Amino acid sequence: MILSLRRLGRAAWVQQTVGFLAAEFLRFVWLTNRFEYEPPDIYEQAEHHMPVIVAFWHGQHFMMPFLKRKKYAAKVLISRHRDGEINAIAAERLNVGTVRGSGDHGSEFHRKGGVAAFKTMLRELDNNTNMALTADVPKVARKAGLGVIMLARESGRPILPVAIATSRFKRLNNWDRSVINLPFGRGIMAATELIHVPPDADDAVMEVLRQRLEIALNDVNRLAYTRLGHPDEGLNG
Repeated sequence: MILSLRRLGRAAWVQQTVGFLAAEFLRFVWLTNRFEYEPPDIYEQAEHHMPVIVAFWHGQHFMMPFLKRKKYAAKVLISRHRDGEINAIAAERLNVGTVRGSGDHGSEFHRKGGVAAFKTMLRELDNNTNMALTADVPKVARKAGLGVIMLARESGRPILPVAIATSRFKRLNNWDRSVINLPFGRGIMAATELIHVPPDADDAVMEVLRQRLEIALNDVNRLAYTRLGHPDEGLNG
């Protein structure tokens, strides 16, 4: 029975259907929440530094397609896993391009297509396309890896730490504490100061900047949830 369900989940028509439904649900959430921006001129500030690398915590990714505005080219890194296929279908339906592969820079970097994805992201940034990707170490929530820092060093583009939260949501009991945003509430799109990585950054500097990114993402999440009246939720991402 379990194997049958797994095979069904790999069927293209199932993935297309689930991706379509997910995208339309998220669109409904977007249209029925009153979103604010922090800072209010978030786009004007970022525009002077584009293309940028948008970094966010895993589990906070569902509403990220709505951060994009039509005049800005943007793509998102999505894994090649079955769930990633559904996420890619949903993202592309919401007019966000995708780069497929792993953001992991650990022992599984090569096996998961990380090298190819990394090179593709460098090309996209070089072509003036903003790149968005999660910052977590795989399967370790709220601990930033070096992947985003490496991408910033090699591309010369700054990192923009971002959080998107809604006042109504359901938090799942999975490894990344994923948030399912719900309609008919308020929302916040928040960003903090850009993080620049020098092209000659050595291991020590990279580690300092990795920690800075981790702190920035935690801070911006706390800010977003506090503004929505859920200060304790900011501690969970």
